[in-house]
Amino acid sequence: MTFRISTTPIEAASLQRALGDERAGACVTFEGWVRNWNEGQPVLSLEYEAYTPLAEKEGERILAEAQQRFALLGAVCVHRVGLLQLGEMAVWVGVTAEHRGAAFEACRYIIDEAKARVPIWKKEHYASGATAWINCATRGGHSDPAAIPPA
Repeated sequence: MTFRISTTPIEAASLQRALGDERAGACVTFEGWVRNWNEGQPVLSLEYEAYTPLAEKEGERILAEAQQRFALLGAVCVHRVGLLQLGEMAVWVGVTAEHRGAAFEACRYIIDEAKARVPIWKKEHYASGATAWINCATRGGHSDPAAIPPA
């Protein structure tokens, strides 16, 4: 079980290969990509920031919870930080389990919990030239990454 913050592009194929397990009857993956539109505005790029020590610690907790709840054989989640362009992968989740039902449910659980609990902030850059931090109120009450003290 691995949760990691990455400053480099996510290599989905190698992550999926690392989940290989002869006991597994199912592997479910999720890729989150940068899209060109959000809430009525054209988006040009996204910028992610994270408090890495806490993000990775909380991410590991989420994976451990998923393993217990869904009897997973393996789980990996990698989230990018930095400036990402349209179409780039921002997050990848992969899980293996004996059965597909558990794998599907666990993958959904991991991405939903990561979005709700892991201190990662997303800044949208719009075609108009404006920028906005999105969904920051749920990040431990901190609306700006600068509000988190350094490690």
